[in-house]
Amino acid sequence: MVDWLISNETYNLALWCGLVYVVLIVIGAVFVKAPYGRFSSDNYGVSLSPRLGWFLMELPATLSFIFFYFQGDNCFEMVPLFFLGIWLIHYGNRGFIFPFLIRAAKGAKGTFSIMIVGTGWLVTTLHGYLNAVFISHLSDHFTHDWFSDPRFLIGIMIYGFGYIMNIHSDAIIRNLRSKDEVERGEKVYRIPEGGLFKYVSNPSYFTELISFTGFAIATWSLGALFVLAVSAANLIPRAFQVHQWYLEKFPSDYPSDRKVLIPFIM
Repeated sequence: MVDWLISNETYNLALWCGLVYVVLIVIGAVFVKAPYGRFSSDNYGVSLSPRLGWFLMELPATLSFIFFYFQGDNCFEMVPLFFLGIWLIHYGNRGFIFPFLIRAAKGAKGTFSIMIVGTGWLVTTLHGYLNAVFISHLSDHFTHDWFSDPRFLIGIMIYGFGYIMNIHSDAIIRNLRSKDEVERGEKVYRIPEGGLFKYVSNPSYFTELISFTGFAIATWSLGALFVLAVSAANLIPRAFQVHQWYLEKFPSDYPSDRKVLIPFIM
């Protein structure tokens, strides 16, 4: 069964299904705000705490990748092992460290719809599969020479910049609410300042897309391109929604020159 799952035919079918899903996400984002965080709603099933919601939604990305990675014929080669490390570091932060550090107001109502977790499982399982199978089994360019290939070098530098700045942007957002306010159950909103927030309203989204762009270049794979596409389909519409929320929440104080997502451009 595993041999069938990691075959070219199954991989290509999964990739096409993934691309169709991206199109559906884009269409859906026009009509519905993803119900989590500041846009949470009781209309989409049980609401979980943001810590539990993020952890559950991101967990399959790690489990799926590990399972399928070690089915590949090249799983113990140097280049695949390098990308295994990158994946585990990235989702170690996104799926375990990031949820643990969230400062949710004590006693606050859940803000993470179970529907988001369910649909998230589909995406995170699929992109774990697509990337693991390509990296450890289907790729034919991951020889030792790949470490000196311009695509790898450029891609990994872009990824590293995006990853570091993503952690920095998340920390700025997290520290807008003090630990004392969290303990008192106060739900406080402030205008974030510093770092890339000087230029855009959504640096966490921008740097996440930068990271996946770098990863797609460094691996030179359609599986990584799917991760970038589905992330863009989710994050770009939400970035505009968040920017509008800031403008409405702080009509006179919000910086008028701050862009939505891309510094100086959009």
